Amino acid sequence: MMEQQNTTRGAMWLRLLAGGAPSAHDWAAVQVRDAELAGEPARYIAVVPDPANRFPRARNGEVGLVEGWQLAKAVQEVVAMDREAAVKRPIVAVIDVPSQAYGRREEAYGIHQALAGAAGAYAQARLAGHPVIGLVVGLAMSGAFLAHGYQANRLIALDDPGVMVHAMGKASAARVTLRSVEALEKLAATVPPMAYDIQNYASLGLLWRVLQLADLAQPGEQDIALVRGALEAALADILDDRERDLSGRLHGKHRQASRRVRELLQTQWEAAD
Repeated sequence: MMEQQNTTRGAMWLRLLAGGAPSAHDWAAVQVRDAELAGEPARYIAVVPDPANRFPRARNGEVGLVEGWQLAKAVQEVVAMDREAAVKRPIVAVIDVPSQAYGRREEAYGIHQALAGAAGAYAQARLAGHPVIGLVVGLAMSGAFLAHGYQANRLIALDDPGVMVHAMGKASAARVTLRSVEALEKLAATVPPMAYDIQNYASLGLLWRVLQLADLAQPGEQDIALVRGALEAALADILDDRERDLSGRLHGKHRQASRRVRELLQTQWEAAD
């Protein structure tokens, strides 16, 4: 299959970071490149739009049935390749996904299993010792983000109005909460978990770093070097982390309640012993 030209942020950053590395698969929506990170082999994965997708609900970069299983396969391949290796290659999830694919066929054929397979593969890779880095360059919405990138050891996001992490888009959230979009935005300004801007999301502690680029639409050499440097720094930070878990996400200024609940649960658990 000929690789289609794609100008989405995810496709652009995959191309910028992986250079001229060939596709590891002839898949249309899930793009996989094996290139270098910090001078060592790495796998880069992005989900991009596929206008010819046989599932209409998965033509604009959504993660659907096929995409979920392809993501799982792309990650599990790396785990299998490095099973006996002392040093496990990193996996970089380039994230620009507007949603999971909503549709009757998707629900009937088990999209929940496909997306769980992808999320499980990323978790399996992380637990097997592969440094997993998520780079949010566009939308990271709903189940698509859970399937592609959320299980990363470190999450990096670009600071831009077009970069959002949320359970659903504003229009959908407004309908569910019986509000106008304007009323939703007003509410979100006072409730950080409801907000759509990346700085509010960062306050929840899930992002390792937020990067400010000079030109996100057309990144220059300086911007590309900044992102590459952040990926390399994230890799070094993961390798220095003895635990290799996700506990660092509890350090956000708006995670006090989460930390307190965990402390109480730990106290009760120890007392039960």
